[in-house]
Amino acid sequence: MRPWIQSYIPKNTKEVFGQDKAVEELRRFVSDHKNGKSKCCILYGGIGCGKTSCVIALANELQLELVEMNSSDFRNKDNVESFIGTAMMQRSLFFQGKIILIDELDALSGTKDRGAVQALTKLIEKSAFPIICTVNDPYDKKLQSLRKKSQLVEFHTLDYRTITNNLKRILESVKCEYDEEALKGLARRAGGDMRAAINDLQTVTNSGKNKLTKEIVTEFDAHDRNRTESIMNALMKVMKTTDIEIARTAFDNVNEDTDQIGLWLEENVPKEYEGEDLKRAMMCLSKADVYKGRIRRWQHWRFLVYIHALYSAGVALSKDEKYKIFVKYAPTKKILKLWQAKMKYQKRKVIAEKISAHTHTSSKRIVQDVIPYIKVMCRNKEYADKFSEEFELEKEEIAWLKA
Repeated sequence: MRPWIQSYIPKNTKEVFGQDKAVEELRRFVSDHKNGKSKCCILYGGIGCGKTSCVIALANELQLELVEMNSSDFRNKDNVESFIGTAMMQRSLFFQGKIILIDELDALSGTKDRGAVQALTKLIEKSAFPIICTVNDPYDKKLQSLRKKSQLVEFHTLDYRTITNNLKRILESVKCEYDEEALKGLARRAGGDMRAAINDLQTVTNSGKNKLTKEIVTEFDAHDRNRTESIMNALMKVMKTTDIEIARTAFDNVNEDTDQIGLWLEENVPKEYEGEDLKRAMMCLSKADVYKGRIRRWQHWRFLVYIHALYSAGVALSKDEKYKIFVKYAPTKKILKLWQAKMKYQKRKVIAEKISAHTHTSSKRIVQDVIPYIKVMCRNKEYADKFSEEFELEKEEIAWLKA
């Protein structure tokens, strides 16, 4: 049976769900690439948010030939010039326009693939066709040279409602009945990954029953229980006991690394513990962080056992007695906050790089001494327009300066 992710790939941009702004920016780039500031466009966002499928849909819609390559197809400067250089210079087979898509560009290694990105950066100026790259993190250091000459288009993480609407479309196409709540549950468990949601849907509907029910989804969850359930049980063992033996082995069978366990505890301990109990528990987590730093610095990995002891027995015995209240444990939000902070910092860094290239000043000096003044001046539309033209700043970058 053909995978549904291939059968139901968007045929036009109207079938690309939840990415209206990104679709419009990409369409504008393709239409204006000859007259635009950038010859290359970098699409970035999480896995399964529609980057690749959007390019395919747009190529179909505009009747353009699509030349699709993966970063694994080329691994060095010579391969880039051979594969991509040839595609850039050759006319389309049927004299149509052409889009060159390079998928998963940030999968290139920083050492084995040395020179590949730099070679691509030099080639894009000569290209007669728009070049589109997809990445998860556009601010990866190895993409720095390409990023300066590219337009960035962000694809947001899809919410469960958007995923639910697409799953409904598929089920109606295959004439399969469904329970609304069951479908929403399946969409939520995908975590914003449309591709994973469609794969899960095909799996559960291939059970021989022509209806998607809550029972089928629950049974599917039971057979495909993810790591979250294991960590939830471990957290409950630690935070609902004062028995050292129960707590000490709580994380032994959890499929999470030490850093992840620490983040789970950091997020959930304050929800359960109070007063002096909370103070003692957070002291254990703090000591564990200190020890982790020393272990990494000195490479004495055998001492990880002490970190596990602090995470398990240390946190469990920080309380005088068990708490009877029910607490719903949740994954850490710290990673998301760190990512958001990084994105904000990287936008500032990209702006600084563009200004430094025009003013022959270091990026560090631009960040420290120039950007604070430019942010104030950009409140005036006339100055903002002049900066945009002089330093080749994108609309999003001007919006960041105005914020």
